[in-house]
Amino acid sequence: MDDQWLVVGLGNPGPGYAGNRHNVGQMALAELADRASATFKNHKANASVAEGRSYAAGPKLVFAKPNTYMNLSGGPVAALLRFYKIPPSHLIVLHDELDIPFDSVRLKTGGGHGGHNGIRDIASAIGTPDFTRVRIGIGRPPGRQPAADFVLRDFTSDERAVLPNLLVDAADATELVASEGLGAAQLRFHSPR
Repeated sequence: MDDQWLVVGLGNPGPGYAGNRHNVGQMALAELADRASATFKNHKANASVAEGRSYAAGPKLVFAKPNTYMNLSGGPVAALLRFYKIPPSHLIVLHDELDIPFDSVRLKTGGGHGGHNGIRDIASAIGTPDFTRVRIGIGRPPGRQPAADFVLRDFTSDERAVLPNLLVDAADATELVASEGLGAAQLRFHSPR
């Protein structure tokens, strides 16, 4: 189906990880699902899945959160693409990005994984890196803090004050990719505001 997209929010499972920077992809996915009044249910692909449209005539969106840890996201994503008969060109993955300043959203299709294990595993499992990424900026760790520790920490209180706007931007960018294409979304979110 040309108007059907698989939208995956990356993160780690369980309440202990829910507020981590690494789970910002799932936070943005929750914003999208709320807009579509979609309810998540367990799927045999080892993921929580919901379906809906952001607006009445909009494309059908299949929202998915793998029930695996981040670095094993590929299996559930590949299984869902097969189940819904969606090509990788209609896959959008929302994920945290260390190399983008906090409170920024950038979009791209294809390319390398940039050290992101969730993206690496998805590209390996589906056999191509050519899918759209909504890269949600979390910034670099302060000082000499290891990146692995930084991404597994919750947002600071200052960051949490801004986080709702960042999640709205990521959700808006995702909807724009699905309805008008990557170029339109990049024009809006990559332009200085």
